Amino acid sequence: MKGYWKYFLNKLLWFLVTLVCAFILNFILPRLMPGDPVAAIVARLAQGMSNATGVQAIYQQYADLFGTNRPIYEQFFLYMSNVVRGNFGYSFSQYPRPVSEVLGASIWWTIALQFPAIIVGWLIGNTLGALAAYVKGGFDKVLLPVSIFVSSLPPFGMAVILMAVFAVNLRWFPTSGGYGFDLLPSATWSFVWSVIVHYQLPFWSIVLIAIGGQAIGMRSMSIYELNADYVKYSRFLGIKDRKIVGYVFRNAMLPQITGLALSIGTMVGGALVAEIIFSYPGLGYTLLNGVMGQDYPLISASTLIVTIMVLIANFVIEILYGFIDPRIKAAQAD
Repeated sequence: MKGYWKYFLNKLLWFLVTLVCAFILNFILPRLMPGDPVAAIVARLAQGMSNATGVQAIYQQYADLFGTNRPIYEQFFLYMSNVVRGNFGYSFSQYPRPVSEVLGASIWWTIALQFPAIIVGWLIGNTLGALAAYVKGGFDKVLLPVSIFVSSLPPFGMAVILMAVFAVNLRWFPTSGGYGFDLLPSATWSFVWSVIVHYQLPFWSIVLIAIGGQAIGMRSMSIYELNADYVKYSRFLGIKDRKIVGYVFRNAMLPQITGLALSIGTMVGGALVAEIIFSYPGLGYTLLNGVMGQDYPLISASTLIVTIMVLIANFVIEILYGFIDPRIKAAQAD
């Protein structure tokens, strides 16, 4: 137990160091972008104004409000104290909306897209991989190259292919948006159906990539387990093959379950590319709009959420490995 506490504290220390570094980078990097976002806001508000003094007064008012006229270290401590209280400030590009409101409206779209896609891709991929290892023959010869090809495609490549085939050429699905541009969110069948239709291409662009990788991983683990000594010994004893296969695939699933947990932990950042390609109103599309509008608070908050989710997922997996993996237990004992 003493060894495990040492292992836990070591992982916790590295988690905190990484979190602090990520926090600092999330603050600094957006502010290195060229341009002045306050000037862009003032330009929108001061359209038609010919009084330079009035425009300057407006600029000064918003510079004071957002703190952009302060030294960078003062901005950092102000940002840090606000984030601790859960206050990310106002969005530059969507002022006067608070950043928390903008993210609150978009993050649920991302979760609703990514979580089902992860589960469906994991289930289908592992089923196909297990069948390929057990059935072999023509099924395996077809599945393996197809899985390698699909998993090697970049996410934006799959999204573009689906858009070109099913949206542009066949016109079965819309090319962009989370629902029809002529609709307002409401509890009506027309709105729900529009959401379902717009959901399909982003959803399957994520699922197809996940299926390929999961199938390859499950196939490899299943083949390894099927050739293990305990399987040969069990067959020698006359144990029914159905019972043996149950144990084989249960053991093969262990690393796949770890991958599933990690995917769920990182799902907020996993669908960003698909959302940008399809202009889906999730966190990825919101982040793109923030970058285009030089929206420092929105960029910092979005990337901070993604970073924290990834760090927490990795930290939890490593802590669980400390309990599960016998090799880590042995290292702790030493």
